[in-house]
Amino acid sequence: MKEKNYRSLVKSISYRITGTIATFLISYIVTGQLKFAVSIMSVDFISKIVIFYLHERMWNRIKFGKVKGGPEYEI
Repeated sequence: MKEKNYRSLVKSISYRITGTIATFLISYIVTGQLKFAVSIMSVDFISKIVIFYLHERMWNRIKFGKVKGGPEYEI
């Protein structure tokens, strides 16, 4: 089953929110500076959404591990 573009975008955003919170906390713990941690978090959030979205779209084109007519994901 093929994913729609907007599904990849929503997955990218939800994943990045989680990752960005972790990046913020790590940055703040390491630097102790709120302003610096927020700037790192901002750059991280935007850049990694773009990277993850492109990565998802690329993998959606690859047939490796896909089965026609079967469920999208196997457990």
